[in-house]
Amino acid sequence: MMGGIADGEDQRTSELQAVEQIDSRGLRTAFGCFPTGVTAVCALGERGPDGMAASAFTSVSLDPPLVSVCVQKSSTTWPRLRRSGRLGVTVLGADQGSACLSLSRKTGDRFAGVEWVADPAGAVFVPGAAAWLDSVVDRELEAGDHLIVLLRILRLRSDPAVSPLVFHGSRFRGVGAPVEFRAIP
Repeated sequence: MMGGIADGEDQRTSELQAVEQIDSRGLRTAFGCFPTGVTAVCALGERGPDGMAASAFTSVSLDPPLVSVCVQKSSTTWPRLRRSGRLGVTVLGADQGSACLSLSRKTGDRFAGVEWVADPAGAVFVPGAAAWLDSVVDRELEAGDHLIVLLRILRLRSDPAVSPLVFHGSRFRGVGAPVEFRAIP
């Protein structure tokens, strides 16, 4: 085995803990080692804009164009958003941490102080972001205490010059300078 240990156990693998021995804080710490982009998932509701921040987001497919967002089953916001039909997914920019915190509130007006725009179909977006995805729910899959929601993208706009907001190690961060490396021969 190239670059590894073929016979016996690498000492580092003996440091692995059985997941049954780890509490939710330990799992969050491990999951937090992987940086994720931060999005706002929003729509026009009966009383104006409605939405939430979501960092469990990823691209899924080019054909058809799909992304996923993971939502807690206990969310009281998701059922309202699901009913709205059209959803605006905003990939937040590095300078939009305050908007993210506002959209993460458990109570009160999540849009207080947050600039937003809505399209005629009811998708809501936050201006100044890296990308906007106008989408509809394609399907939902149960996954433990969350739902994996697949969203089909209908329209989009993107600005690669906007550095995205990233969540890593339980903190918001921006993306640093590109890393230069060479392929291993």
